[in-house]
Amino acid sequence: MARKWAELEAKMSPARRRRIRTRAERLLKQLPLEELRSARKLTQTELAKSMGLNQASISKLERRTDMYVSTLSHFVEAMGGELQITAVFPDGSVRITQLESKDEPARIRRPDGSSE
Repeated sequence: MARKWAELEAKMSPARRRRIRTRAERLLKQLPLEELRSARKLTQTELAKSMGLNQASISKLERRTDMYVSTLSHFVEAMGGELQITAVFPDGSVRITQLESKDEPARIRRPDGSSE
């Protein structure tokens, strides 16, 4: 018999609810393109129209594991976002701006959240 999430959640400890919420938030930040488009409530046809492509092209793009940065950037922009590329190192992260059209300086972000 199916049970409602609210019933299951009510039986959980506050600590377990926090762990589940944290994991869900982390997973939502890591989505394949198809799930990202779906989470943005866009169909392949709607996205194709805004990119000047056909639906089949969007389907192919979502299945690709290798593409030009400019193609990925155009895909993200068509969903209303902005592509940012970050190199992550043990001592901090650096946003790569060489591939962006804007002239913004690279910012080094340390694991503790501070930046240079």
